[in-house]
Amino acid sequence: MIDPSLSLAVSIQGNPGVYALLLGSGVSRSSGVPTGWEIVAELIRMVAKLKGEECGDDPQGWYSTSFGRGPDYSEILNHIAKSPAERMQLLRRYFEPTDEERQEGRKLPTPAHRAIAELVAKGYFRVLITTNFDRLLESALADLGIQPVVISTPDAAKGALPLAHSRCTVVKLNGDYLDTRLKNTGDELARYEDAIERLLDQVFDEYGLVV
Repeated sequence: MIDPSLSLAVSIQGNPGVYALLLGSGVSRSSGVPTGWEIVAELIRMVAKLKGEECGDDPQGWYSTSFGRGPDYSEILNHIAKSPAERMQLLRRYFEPTDEERQEGRKLPTPAHRAIAELVAKGYFRVLITTNFDRLLESALADLGIQPVVISTPDAAKGALPLAHSRCTVVKLNGDYLDTRLKNTGDELARYEDAIERLLDQVFDEYGLVV
């Protein structure tokens, strides 16, 4: 019996651009970039400190008990940083490497990001879907001279170049770390906006999906 991975590789090689790639937090986690929930948990700990309390090992439980509802990303940010500029500065440290982290190779594109960029450069993938907030994928692509169309909001989805006309489109389903409209909580992730859903429907209809 032919190994499924080998069969997929042959299919991708024989049909460049026919498959879309779906990436989760695992592809960035090894670089030292936290997952969305890890960021939320850290922000809740900051809120607890502002209240002179400790949330222990259950930040979500502490937040629900303290505020009578589940954690909401935007609400938590508002507790800590009032202006958009403050929020951006707060979030940057989770995604942008310090000089020390850069020397250690942390929060930089991983071999996985660079391998994906190579596949894009060779034309095997044109559509990349990711749940990640970071820009490591865009950075790896830029290192190879590829400037992708990046869709991280409904407005961007409405105004984007058609998928077939773009060398590479990166769809950031849950947003970008420099935009406070990130999706983190259960309510926020319950559904996507119509423009994003239509784009996903198109991808699922027209492309094979490699997860």
